[in-house]
Amino acid sequence: MYRILIVEDDEVIAGVVRRHLESWGYQVGCVRRFDAVLEEFTTFDPQLVLLDVSLPFFNGFHWCREIRNVSRVPILFLTSASDNVNVVMAMQIGGDDLLAKPFDLQVLSAKVQAMLRRTYDFGPSAVLLSCGGAVLNLSDGSLTAGDHKVELTKNELKILQLLFQHKGQIVSRDAIMTALWESDSFVDENTLSVNVNRLRRKLETAGLPDFIRTRKGAGYLIEG
Repeated sequence: MYRILIVEDDEVIAGVVRRHLESWGYQVGCVRRFDAVLEEFTTFDPQLVLLDVSLPFFNGFHWCREIRNVSRVPILFLTSASDNVNVVMAMQIGGDDLLAKPFDLQVLSAKVQAMLRRTYDFGPSAVLLSCGGAVLNLSDGSLTAGDHKVELTKNELKILQLLFQHKGQIVSRDAIMTALWESDSFVDENTLSVNVNRLRRKLETAGLPDFIRTRKGAGYLIEG
């Protein structure tokens, strides 16, 4: 079942579109916090985004750029301003298609089906985790924070995945070593410390100082 995220502040339009797409068998979510669209995007992890241009706080072009920093998920713009300037802007910043309001729901579902078919006939979508303004991409082994993108080693990715999955909670050193090497009997404390310190330096270059916090005698955590 494909997941589709609707970023539309008109609740009537969002509700009509949601019910229509659900009738086609899609799992559909609607953004509620228009100051935190990227956070809701990473939480829902959709395979397609329907993105209005005119939104509170920041417009759809802004959120398209933010999404493109972390994902290649197809984006279909919905707009009442379908002049050439908006069409060109939508395509230049990473949108995949544009549908002018008012639109026919059958045309919408046809576009959705075509975009999903073109995108996912060629491979799986990215798996994303988010915390504290950072987005971890499990598919390509990278972390994005704002305009910074960091490539991670296999061990660094595993450490961050565990911390992201338990954000706000202390993860013990033993648990991390077990996740890395299947058994903590095959690695000493210094080896883990070297990996964490190297990862911290890499995160600092991405504008994330103190992203991984130490709880002496207990382990590590990241705070959401």
